[in-house]
Amino acid sequence: MKREYYEVLGVSRTATKDEIKKAYRKLALQFHPDKNPDNKDAEEHFKEVNEAYEVLSNDDKRRRYDQFGHAGVGSSAASSGGGQYGGATDLNDIFSAFNDMFSGGKTRAGGAPFGFEEVFGGGGGRRGRASSGIPGTDLKIRLKLSLEEIAKGVEKTLKIKKQVSCPECKGSGSKSGAAETCQTCHGAGEVRQASKTMFGQFVNIAACPTCGGEGKIIKDRCTSCYGEGIKLGEVTVKVTVPSGVEDGNYLTLRGQGNSGPRGGAAGDLLVVIEEIPHELFSRHGDDVVYSLAVSFPDLVLGTKVEVPTLDGAVKLTIPPSTQPETMLRIPGHGIGHLRGSSRGDQYVKVNVFVPKDLSHQDKDILKELKKSSGISPTAHNDKNSKGFFEKARDIFS
Repeated sequence: MKREYYEVLGVSRTATKDEIKKAYRKLALQFHPDKNPDNKDAEEHFKEVNEAYEVLSNDDKRRRYDQFGHAGVGSSAASSGGGQYGGATDLNDIFSAFNDMFSGGKTRAGGAPFGFEEVFGGGGGRRGRASSGIPGTDLKIRLKLSLEEIAKGVEKTLKIKKQVSCPECKGSGSKSGAAETCQTCHGAGEVRQASKTMFGQFVNIAACPTCGGEGKIIKDRCTSCYGEGIKLGEVTVKVTVPSGVEDGNYLTLRGQGNSGPRGGAAGDLLVVIEEIPHELFSRHGDDVVYSLAVSFPDLVLGTKVEVPTLDGAVKLTIPPSTQPETMLRIPGHGIGHLRGSSRGDQYVKVNVFVPKDLSHQDKDILKELKKSSGISPTAHNDKNSKGFFEKARDIFS
């Protein structure tokens, strides 16, 4: 199964563009073919990373991916030549691309571009800022839908249990709301450690271990949430499911996941679609198939029958001499297309009904019918064979 793009880049679903770029930069350097010659696994990882970055770095593609998953973005970067930096075949090309990415295309005095050391932290860079609380985690739930609901789309009201902001301290984690600046990071929320390598000077940036990246220490902790700012609660959420979704697709509700500790941004709610098998219809993409048993006389003579559809019963004409396994089409009674207003079709597969219990009178009728020359397939075969040999004799005589 194809991995989620956020998982490929190792970032959260709430990651900013800068965080996505940094994650891509690290992985692109790690798996680039120039650094991993004749390594097929590294090559596949490199393609996967480029594909993920091409989607997540584009606002429109990311929005569609967040809502519909892989089905929402269609063809990937792997088949379109990669993302913004996916076409780079040399490490120097990647360095140059990152140069523009982090410097905005700017140059030093005299027109010289920013150097490798400055791009990767050797030149200093901006000071990090403390985050406002800790981001909440994503929440995943499964939503079972019938084929009728999937065919037209549906709105569901869900009751979910999740972490919510503590009502006692209003999510601050403190009774009085008081907090003091962390003395380890001095309110920055991060600590830095520089190291020199053969490539230049690298700066390792990590969340402050004392305050967890918040830049502050909670005073007078709330006794209701023990200073976390969140509690387990139950909420009601409405979700609109479009027509045409499939089993395994998911919808993303931004900010509807678990609340973050001490005022942190809430995570996302992932609603995973689970299609309930239908007792009458089988699904084939946006089309549905219904199996209909018809008596032998009706197949031969033709008839009109009532068949069920996802929209209710409709009349269907069975033409005379319809053969078993014939598929009859009912237009527009299938599943609504995910990216359009039209719908698929319903197909009725015609099968012959063979009764198990017959009366003596019915058996006598069948025995008489069996004597008819037009009812036997052997008679038809013999007739066709005779015609063939007669034609062959005429050709060669």
